[in-house]
Amino acid sequence: MASKPIITKMKLQIKAGAANPGPPIGSVLGPHGINLPQFCKEYNEQTASQGGSIVPVEITIYQDRSYSFKLGIPPVSDLIKQAAKIEKGSGEPNREMMGELTKQQVREIAERKLEELNAYDVDGAMKIVEGTARSMGVVIKE
Repeated sequence: MASKPIITKMKLQIKAGAANPGPPIGSVLGPHGINLPQFCKEYNEQTASQGGSIVPVEITIYQDRSYSFKLGIPPVSDLIKQAAKIEKGSGEPNREMMGELTKQQVREIAERKLEELNAYDVDGAMKIVEGTARSMGVVIKE
């Protein structure tokens, strides 16, 4: 079977279970003529279990106005906020500490994101997660 001609590929970051056809999603996808309510319904169904996380999605739009999409893993900063139970990172990370993570929580985040991080192994991924946490004002406890 021959593959359909692709018009474009787009990457968006949308809150899990909260996609709607209005802006900003509608203004990005609307010009390509895809069925926005159908996309939002499918996205929300597939991300409902991740309630509240930002979930990256790569959307491939074909010439016949059909589409396919692939969900990614939430950004490291989002996973850190969930694990540390904080709303947002610090405006002054070296002075104002927002929360803390254990080494085990850092390892769990690193293992979850390993395939998307620029690291060879879990230890390398942990260093990336720890750096992101420090820049957010989150302390790593032993």
